[in-house]
Amino acid sequence: MDLDRNIFVGAINIRHTLNQSLLNTGGHIGDGVRPSERRKGYATNMIKLGLEECRKLGIERVLITCDKSNIGSAKSIINNGGVLENEVIEDGVVEQRYWITLIK
Repeated sequence: MDLDRNIFVGAINIRHTLNQSLLNTGGHIGDGVRPSERRKGYATNMIKLGLEECRKLGIERVLITCDKSNIGSAKSIINNGGVLENEVIEDGVVEQRYWITLIK
């Protein structure tokens, strides 16, 4: 939330465990930023905060995925230490799978 402007900027979801579907194309962290607020660093910061919560939950390796065409998302993941493991095709869309190892 941007309380000064009274607008919802974005949201983040943290998944404590991964089922097969999330392991393939969902990951531990999902985020979304309002279109008018993109390219302002919000996603990078949201992922950073999400990683802190994952650390508290005892998750040592965090999976985050994004569409290959979503360059901004990939940059936010990489800026937080994401390392591309591979790409998978889900419903005709190429998904990139990034892992972040959390240091204790």
